Amino acid sequence: MNENPTVSGRAVAAARAAFLRDDNYYGCAESTLVALQSIFSLPNPEDSSAAMALNGGIAYSGGMCGAISGAALALGKLAELRINDHQLAKKAARLLTQQLIADFKTEFSSANCRDLIPYDISIPSEHDAFISGNLWRTTCMRQIEFSVKKLASLADERAWEQRLATLPELA
Repeated sequence: MNENPTVSGRAVAAARAAFLRDDNYYGCAESTLVALQSIFSLPNPEDSSAAMALNGGIAYSGGMCGAISGAALALGKLAELRINDHQLAKKAARLLTQQLIADFKTEFSSANCRDLIPYDISIPSEHDAFISGNLWRTTCMRQIEFSVKKLASLADERAWEQRLATLPELA
């Protein structure tokens, strides 16, 4: 896939601006969702509410990384906007998310938060250590950047169509 560096750079900048706030306003899922909604020109791009409970592998459970969950939400919204058939849109969003998960696992060896960070952030003291240790600023930021870079090119409708054409399951 050829990534448009301008679009990719804008997506990463938006994700960084959201995620690296000192007040921890947005988590990984929210930051990814907000950045992709913005780059995809989706309605209400600043609305992160759908992703609020997805941070930390869904409610700090250590499951699927929030960077993937937030991206999946954005892909679903984009697919619904661009594909008139709801079932086909759902399938496209699912397949694109599966590709992201596979690429993410190749890059980071896992897609689960519990494997990506050495803390059980469902435990308040471990969450506090995670935040104060700034691991979220490095490790989690890399995972968010990876996810938004992988998907940023889909903002372009031609790139979107080309990507869908590579998915034989949609034929």
